[in-house]
Amino acid sequence: MCVLSSQLNYGQIYEVGVFAGGSNLIGDVGSTKYIAPNQPAFGGVFKWNRSPRHSYRLSVIFSDLDAQDYKSDDPRRIERGYSFNGSILEVALGMEFTFFDFNLHNDGNKSTPYIYTGVSFTKHDNYYFRNGIQTSENTSSWTPGIPMAIGYKTTITDHILIAAEIGARYTFSDELDGNFPERPSLFNYSFGNLNNNDWYMFTGITLTYTFARKPCYCDF
Repeated sequence: MCVLSSQLNYGQIYEVGVFAGGSNLIGDVGSTKYIAPNQPAFGGVFKWNRSPRHSYRLSVIFSDLDAQDYKSDDPRRIERGYSFNGSILEVALGMEFTFFDFNLHNDGNKSTPYIYTGVSFTKHDNYYFRNGIQTSENTSSWTPGIPMAIGYKTTITDHILIAAEIGARYTFSDELDGNFPERPSLFNYSFGNLNNNDWYMFTGITLTYTFARKPCYCDF
């Protein structure tokens, strides 16, 4: 419980830093492996450590998604031979829960596994395949999604933290890899499983710097 509620805005510990790692697509083109990063991903992250067990988190991550049918274990995809490459920009907001108390205002090294979820919005260009060749629709779309991640974080110094994370992103769209065109006039170019939406993965590390006063954690 806080001694003075007016101290709330001055009693939190915040984190700001960078994310670096790799991405891979799980869709209707390319490999069906879940964790197989093949393109670099990078971005920024901001956290508000609301208590020793949870933090609010905002991130912005940019990456390319690259998929090649010949890298698939599915012989039908290998025979088809499609290739896809497109860029995405993700903005995500959610909550991070630690398995153990992670009280940054205490001295000494601290480490804990954590899970993260929330909501995301991903911008992607729209494509379709004509005669097996990826073709741009010259439009882009935003799709909502659900980020889900598990990771492990530890302090390096009193103000520097590092975390390793594997995260899946479920999107409410089947348009990321061009198998389901955005424009109705191109629907006859659809292929693959139209009942499953696209996923993508981020695998990497975050490096953050902590600042602000020691937190005054409240009961909410």
